[in-house]
Amino acid sequence: MPKKKTTAIAGTWHIYEMEQWGEDYFNMEVQAYITVNQGGTGDFQFGLVSGGLDGEFVSDGDTERFEFTWEGNDECDEASGSGWLRLKSTDEVEGSIKLHYGDRSRFAARRA
Repeated sequence: MPKKKTTAIAGTWHIYEMEQWGEDYFNMEVQAYITVNQGGTGDFQFGLVSGGLDGEFVSDGDTERFEFTWEGNDECDEASGSGWLRLKSTDEVEGSIKLHYGDRSRFAARRA
């Protein structure tokens, strides 16, 4: 049986910066985070937006990205969108998250 490939992107990441929102919003309920599992699923929350992730690890040469779609809630209303993240260093990622028909924000996060 072949070994499953593991990825360094997997893990829980604490969001410390967002392009569209300040820390007072994105950390208002919990420490803002995004969790990526080895199988390509996960979850996130920032501010009043939370959801479950479904994605895949995509590699182009030396760079690996996790590209995902998500479904969840924005202030108790159903919401969905897409996004991506990639390693900047062993303990830091950068990415972008988009709300379908809504805002988009780049973000930076550190390994929890």
